[in-house]
Amino acid sequence: MTTASQHRQSTDLIDVLAAEHREVEALFAELEARFGASGPEVEDIAQRVVTRLVQHSVAEEVHLYPLVRRVLDDGDALAEREIAEHDAAERTMKRLEALPARSADFWMTYRILTNLIAQHVGEEEQYLFPRLAAAVAKEDREQIGDRILSTEKTAPTRPHPASPSEGGALAALAPGAGLVDRLRDALTGRGR
Repeated sequence: MTTASQHRQSTDLIDVLAAEHREVEALFAELEARFGASGPEVEDIAQRVVTRLVQHSVAEEVHLYPLVRRVLDDGDALAEREIAEHDAAERTMKRLEALPARSADFWMTYRILTNLIAQHVGEEEQYLFPRLAAAVAKEDREQIGDRILSTEKTAPTRPHPASPSEGGALAALAPGAGLVDRLRDALTGRGR
């Protein structure tokens, strides 16, 4: 007999984040299939990409990078590099979000974003995740994975490049920014 807990998806932070990487890649593929097109459908997919990336990034910055700093010998340097990559992606998302799909810069900005994200995901999955798997007990990874999923529920849905990039300050501000973003999304019809 199987239990409900045996049917749930893994909450190991590595599994959670890797699954989210696949989700973003699928959204990128959906947008890529419309490369060069314009119109509301393209803009809607771009908004979904931005929303998902922002939520994912906030959760990593609140939970993953502080963990990296604590458990890996070179954690400070790794976290700083990852956060710098997030900051570059967030600035690019902000630009993409402001561009109509008919703009000549839309697809170029999209390409920049996909390249930034592909490099970042590759580094995390090939280099960082295996090291965390070796350094952090599965039970602890599952607790952090649960926190990541919880944080994403209240995380902002729009890029905020001027906001704090990690830890407690971001954790304190993110739910408020997320609430404001969701209100804006509801009023403008974004993400429907």
